[in-house]
Amino acid sequence: MLAALQQSPVVLLVDEVDRADDEFEAFLLEVLSTYQVTIPELGTVQAATPPTVVLTSNRTRELHDALKRRCLYHWIDHPGLEREVAIVRSRVPEVSAALARQVVEVVQQLRAADDLAKPPGVAETIDWARALHHLGTTDLNLGTAAASLGALVKHRDDADRVRAALDRMLTP
Repeated sequence: MLAALQQSPVVLLVDEVDRADDEFEAFLLEVLSTYQVTIPELGTVQAATPPTVVLTSNRTRELHDALKRRCLYHWIDHPGLEREVAIVRSRVPEVSAALARQVVEVVQQLRAADDLAKPPGVAETIDWARALHHLGTTDLNLGTAAASLGALVKHRDDADRVRAALDRMLTP
C-alpha cells in the first residue's frame, strides 16, 4: 500500500478486503480518505497522484459503512455457461471441452439451487475440473464426481447436499 502511495499513476488491488481485520480496514479507510498515511517511524507518506483503488469482497463479513461510502459498488455475477466453459478451458487446457462443459453445467445447476452455504465460485469450478482430470475422468460420472467433491465445496452440509444433487443429476 505504501508503494502505491509513492508511485503514480498506479492501480492498487485489495482483494477480499472482507477477510482483513478491523485494523487493516481502518488503515485502508485513512488511505482512501486522504490518500496518505502516517506511520510514526516513517512520517507521512502521501500520494502525488491518488491511486485507483479496486476492492473485492466475497461477502464473508459486512464492510464498515465508512469504507463503503468511499467506494463505487459494482456486482459481478457468476459468468454464463459459455463464458465459464471458456474460462475453465483457458485455465485448465488439458481438460476436454466435453468434460469442461459437463462440470460447468453441474456447477451452475448447484448455484441455481440456492441451498448451499457457500455456492462454488469459478475458482472451485476450475479446481474441480483439474481434480477430475487428474483422476483420469473423461466423462463426468457419480463415482469420480463424489471422489473429487472436496475441490468443489468447502462445507460439510454443502457436501451432503451436493452429493444428493449429484446422485439426481448424474444417475441415469
